[in-house]
Amino acid sequence: MTRLVLFCKPYGVLCQFRDSDGRATLADYLAIDSVYPAGRLDRDSEGLLLLTDDGKLQQLLTSPHFKQWKSYWVQVERRPEDAQLQRLRNGIELNDGPTLPAKVRLIEEPPLWPRSPPVRYRASIPTQWLEISIREGRNRQIRRMTAAIGHPTLRLVRHRIANWRLGQLKPGEWQLAKRSG
Repeated sequence: MTRLVLFCKPYGVLCQFRDSDGRATLADYLAIDSVYPAGRLDRDSEGLLLLTDDGKLQQLLTSPHFKQWKSYWVQVERRPEDAQLQRLRNGIELNDGPTLPAKVRLIEEPPLWPRSPPVRYRASIPTQWLEISIREGRNRQIRRMTAAIGHPTLRLVRHRIANWRLGQLKPGEWQLAKRSG
């Protein structure tokens, strides 16, 4: 029987089970044998990570061929103008080529846990939250996209992969899920 684990990856944790440098890994939170991450989140990103023991499901979730939607709550410096958001919606040129069009909208601050360490605060530079959904997963893609429009990412939390959602999971918590999503 396929096992699928929904895990809320904390800030500062690597998406692997071992690290020769002694940094925090998935093994510090998950004591489940034979499951592997279906995709990754950067060490400085948080939120939903799926792990499974089913190679076909792992391929479905991670292969660029299947283009599964992934949605993120993204805190950026300053409020982007409509023209900047439209660049993301149209697809933006990065150093490794153009991105696929993204779904982007301004949102209110989502109900999240406090981050440790906290996001840097500057009284003179306001922030804005966005919801960004993409169908590809290049290295640090969301961060590079927001930087390309002049609004660096301060905090990045993935809250949805395909039909699976973060829900009420808090950092370090996990639950078994049904494969159907």
